[in-house]
Amino acid sequence: MDSAILGPVVALAAWTMIIWIWMYATRLPAMGRAGIDGTKVVGSTGGALRDALIAKGEEKASWVADNYNHLHEAPTVFYAVCLVLAMIGQGDNLNATIAWAYVGLRVTHSLVQIFSNRVIIRFALFALSSIALMMLVAHSVMAVLLH
Repeated sequence: MDSAILGPVVALAAWTMIIWIWMYATRLPAMGRAGIDGTKVVGSTGGALRDALIAKGEEKASWVADNYNHLHEAPTVFYAVCLVLAMIGQGDNLNATIAWAYVGLRVTHSLVQIFSNRVIIRFALFALSSIALMMLVAHSVMAVLLH
């Protein structure tokens, strides 16, 4: 399968792994500064750890983790629809361009959330990326279900 839409799929997957590394590079030192010994935490959830970090003034450490979680929400639909478009021969030209736009918007969303966490900017980027994703879904619906 040779399809241009696979480039954005791989790029977003790679970005997600970069955020995973960034999350631990940020969170582990924050836990140390907050006096949280990860070896003694039992049965904690991500939310409980986030709350404990915030209580100790380490809120920014949670922003990266929050973004990592966000990269496992709507992007799951992106991966699926892009693979469908690639498999049916519709992963080039316009769809590949839309997919790259989606990835660019998601990366920008990540950077805004990690560095400033301005909700209005994040919302605008999320809304724009959602429109791009809706376009990809609509194209796959037209190609698969209405063909």
